[in-house]
Amino acid sequence: MVRFIRQRVLLAIPTILIVTFLVFVLMELSPSDPALALAGDNPTPEKLAESRAALGLDRPMLVRYVEYLGNAVRGDFGTSPITHQSVLSDLMFRLPITAALVLLSLIFTVVLGLTLGTLAAVYKGGVVDWLANSVAALLMSVPPFVAGVLLILFLAVSSQMFPATGYATLSDGLVPWLTYMTLPALSLALIPAALLTRQVRSAMVDALEEDYVRTARAKGLRRVTVVGKHAAKNAAVPVVTVLGLVVTQMVGGAVVVEKLFAIPGLGSVSVDAVLTGDLVTLQGLVLFIALVVTAVNLLVDASYGYFNPRLRVR
Repeated sequence: MVRFIRQRVLLAIPTILIVTFLVFVLMELSPSDPALALAGDNPTPEKLAESRAALGLDRPMLVRYVEYLGNAVRGDFGTSPITHQSVLSDLMFRLPITAALVLLSLIFTVVLGLTLGTLAAVYKGGVVDWLANSVAALLMSVPPFVAGVLLILFLAVSSQMFPATGYATLSDGLVPWLTYMTLPALSLALIPAALLTRQVRSAMVDALEEDYVRTARAKGLRRVTVVGKHAAKNAAVPVVTVLGLVVTQMVGGAVVVEKLFAIPGLGSVSVDAVLTGDLVTLQGLVLFIALVVTAVNLLVDASYGYFNPRLRVR
């Protein structure tokens, strides 16, 4: 298992290098000039040249890329020319907020997806199956920002069950935190829950038709034992694959949802960075998200080895 994980870690390194290089090139081609942001309004040519030298923009791109990579390895993502704060410290301050939102969304996704998908597979062809598929189709047609607006209208404005916008930290208490985070997390979870429902149903239907499941039924085992113990583990590999994709999509979707609900996470940072032309923060943010996505993929690969031991020897 350790060898399997080590191989995946080594394979992830070139992916990260390619992503960082592509991001660096894209930022280089961007029409925004960080030197202008640092020099202020109506800068003189001398002031602009001074700003470019201060940011290192007067040197070749490859030299700056190698230097940026070396600094990033040491945990230095640069300093924002807009806020004059360390990019890493700003990201680390907001990361727990986004991570908590994604985690709560993932809990909603897993509960909804596993429940609906398993019920649809167990009662295949029946009313429950039809209802689960209909709910999944309905949820897939609602983008996160539309779902967020609808949830605000019905559960915040009309019924006043939840606040429309705002944020409370966990130090304020679990209940206030959940009160503010439930609607954003639900907005982010609806489409992933629909995808997971369909994947769980498909994988579980295949597993329930295997010979070992028929044998388990013939032995007189209870349905809960057959489904939960024998079929679930063999249906887990495709489901875990979808969960990995879901987490990466949630990190991206959090950008819109956090802005809609005024949550001060990584999404708010990215939107502010785009609006102000803060390329240094954007660069650090994209690299940071690339590392998170790579880590999620590593966890998914590691889970393959757990659920299917034959993959460990490849």
